[in-house]
Amino acid sequence: MPLPIENKEYYTVEDFYNCVEEEFVELIDGHIYNMTAPNRIHQKITTKMIQRIANYIDSNNGDCEVYPAPFAVLLDVTKDTVVEPDISVICDKNKLTDRGCTGAPDWIIEVVSPSNYSHDYIDKLNLYHQAGVREYWIVNPMDEKTTVYNLQEEVSPKVYDFDESIQVGIYENLSICVRDFL
Repeated sequence: MPLPIENKEYYTVEDFYNCVEEEFVELIDGHIYNMTAPNRIHQKITTKMIQRIANYIDSNNGDCEVYPAPFAVLLDVTKDTVVEPDISVICDKNKLTDRGCTGAPDWIIEVVSPSNYSHDYIDKLNLYHQAGVREYWIVNPMDEKTTVYNLQEEVSPKVYDFDESIQVGIYENLSICVRDFL
């Protein structure tokens, strides 16, 4: 049964999990946000990044797992907030459930679309910081820049051009150049 978005002012986590699978929505502080279908460049970058990360994890016998959207992330069990990051890397398997992830992933990557620009740069940045996400990347194909936040330390974000190699903070030997994915 579809989620009756127009009939409620506040939604719970259970409301979110009871919506039909075809609906691509996020729940932030009890409010539903409809997500638009990503464009081809968004999907290409996301797919190639997931491949690179998964290959790195596999070749190093790592314990982390990488998941693409849609993949429900319940950031805080005390708040009615479930997000669908483009890429989630979870290293604590106790956080993984049949529904997705409960708690903060170690690394989240969002690929910006014109329709969600401020959502990724403001709303999600604050949510991820409060929840305890270790590393957050915002990949922006429109200006060909990637903003990297180390959310565990009080340091300014670093902005990289797509041509630059970015050292992944949660891994010692993984660097990513976004240009490689275009």
